[in-house]
Amino acid sequence: MKRRDTLKTLLVGTVAGAAAASTIGCKTDATSTGNEVSKEVANQELYGRLPHELERDEKLRNEIFLNQHELATIAVLCDIILPASPTAGSATDAEVPAFIEFIVKDMPYHQLPMRGGLMWLDIESNRRFDKEFISASEAQQIEIVEDIAYPDTEGEKPAMAPGIKFFNLMRNLTLTGYYTTRMGIDDLGYVGNFPNTWDGVPDEVLKDHDVAYEPEWLAKCVDQSQREVIAEWDDEGNLLT
Repeated sequence: MKRRDTLKTLLVGTVAGAAAASTIGCKTDATSTGNEVSKEVANQELYGRLPHELERDEKLRNEIFLNQHELATIAVLCDIILPASPTAGSATDAEVPAFIEFIVKDMPYHQLPMRGGLMWLDIESNRRFDKEFISASEAQQIEIVEDIAYPDTEGEKPAMAPGIKFFNLMRNLTLTGYYTTRMGIDDLGYVGNFPNTWDGVPDEVLKDHDVAYEPEWLAKCVDQSQREVIAEWDDEGNLLT
């Protein structure tokens, strides 16, 4: 099973609404690095947000925590975790780095683990390849990621523990950010709640209780072609249509 399909299997039914509140106001322009937020989104009245919440969101959007190098590193990691597929865009296509940049300001307890993890990644890349992570080749980047994404529990190396913990955080934030966007929801195939079709009590159940529908009521109440028609009643309580 491909990585994206595996992640989708884990997420269906759990992530559709899990972080919707946290993502409000996080969508950015296509050229945004995470610190420059779409004015259209920032200025619109977002459903369910109270005035003090909108004010706080605006304040957080105007703050800067992650620098350009850190955001670029996050972008590379996001796309390693969720690359583009033939049917869906990548994590950066869904602007997940901007989501992560907002979340670490919205939830400050993520700041130290995020910044420390990014530093660990560069130190490890420099140790192995004498270059920062974003300057390493794709094969070199994957080599590091595989060691922290799929650690060998039998031959566990203590020096890798910070990287493993950091990657778990990155993976969780990437999936949350991606699968709470329209792109991610479409990729899951989630269609939300919608009315199904009910064509009455099954015949075998009716027979078991020795009852039956009256033909007139069948025509009025169980005709699916009339499902959008609003019922009308006369003054005596008789069903008209």
